[in-house]
Order: sequence, then structure tokens, then C-alpha cells
Amino acid sequence: MSKLTTRSGKRAQQRKGGDKPKGLLHYLGMGVSAGLFGLVLLVGALVIVIPAVAGATPLTVLTSSMEPGLPPGTLVVVKPIDPNEIAMGDVITYQIESGKPGVITHRVTGVTNSSDGSRTFTLQGDNNDVADELQVLPIQVVGKLWYSVPWIGNVSNYVNGDGRSWLAPLVAVSLFVYAGFMISSGVLSSARKRKRARERAEREAKRDTQGEASIESATSVDAAEIADDRVRLG
Repeated sequence: MSKLTTRSGKRAQQRKGGDKPKGLLHYLGMGVSAGLFGLVLLVGALVIVIPAVAGATPLTVLTSSMEPGLPPGTLVVVKPIDPNEIAMGDVITYQIESGKPGVITHRVTGVTNSSDGSRTFTLQGDNNDVADELQVLPIQVVGKLWYSVPWIGNVSNYVNGDGRSWLAPLVAVSLFVYAGFMISSGVLSSARKRKRARERAEREAKRDTQGEASIESATSVDAAEIADDRVRLG
């Protein structure tokens, strides 16, 4: 009986010591993963979600005309604006030719108000020595710079033509897919751990039940022996 009790105690101690404490690398990995996930969410929000909700347009800076504030590779998000609200110093994006896809993002250095109430704008790149050649009409204005994200548009410099319009969103979507994969992996891993823990608990409960049955059996045998001794003594 004492041996069975000792075995049961050993199993209890093994269960208590079975879960090893997690090391520094584990928590460091968790921190890095959480940081990457937060970065993915932030980039996705800045590049896709916020512009879509606000009706803004993400564009990639391709030249150095707006350095140092907007170097090549910067993703600029342009929000529609009423031409009458444009003021000196605003950074706006305008179509080189009205209705054509080509655009330029420069700073407003002059506003001309005509007697008929119309307005035209003089623009110049921060890194340029001279203003843009032609005055910009209100119909050409795409919008005003809302915010910019450095480096995100860098990859677009390697793509020509229409690729510029879908590459940045594609990168952001890929990041979201990666984030979803990481979340799914974490959920599955957690589910597997819970399943293993449940199965282990069931096995240990079964062993404990068998051990208790053995103890009861041994106790019955001891009791029978004692009774038999008493009968013999009697």
C-alpha cells in the first residue's frame, strides 16, 4: 500500500514540474511577432483602409523634385479639396493634362484670382529652382496632400505603367494575408496545446483511478489477511 501511495505522489510531482518555464527567447519572439503584427495593421490602415474610407488617393513619389520632405519612394495620400480652399504653401497633386493619368505633386507658390472669379495656381517643387511652366487650372486639381508614408512606395519605382496603381495595395494586402496566417497559426497552436493538455489530464485521471482501484484492492487483501489471522488466532 505504501509503494502505491509513493508512486501516486511521484506522478503528482511530475505533473507539477512537467510544464517548463518559458525562457527569454520565447517572450522575445512573442514581442517581435506582436510588433510585426501591429506594424502590418498600421501600414494596412494607412495605405488601404483610411484612404478608402476618406475617398483619398494613394500615389508614389517617383522624382526628387519634392526633397527632402517627400523623397522618391514615399507614398503620398491625396484628399480631394475644393479649389477655392487652396492656399499658398499647400502641397497639391494636379493632372499634367486635364483628364489624363499623369500627375505632379508640388507646392503652391502663387494663387491668381481673375476678375471673373476664376483661379489659377503657380506650383513649384521644393527641390526645384524654377516654378512649373504652366499655370494650373482648378479642373486639373486632384487633391491636397493629406499625409505621407516614407519608403512604402519604394517598390513601385521598379514597376512601369499601370502597375504603379496596384502594387502598393497588393503589398498591403499581402501583409494582411501574412498577419492572418500568423493569427491562424497562433489559434491552431493554442488549440493543439489545449487538446494535448486535455488528453494528458484524461490519461492521468485514468491512471489515478487505476491506482486508487489498486490501493483499494490491496487494502481489501490486507483486511482479508488480518481477518484470516484473527480466525487462526481464535
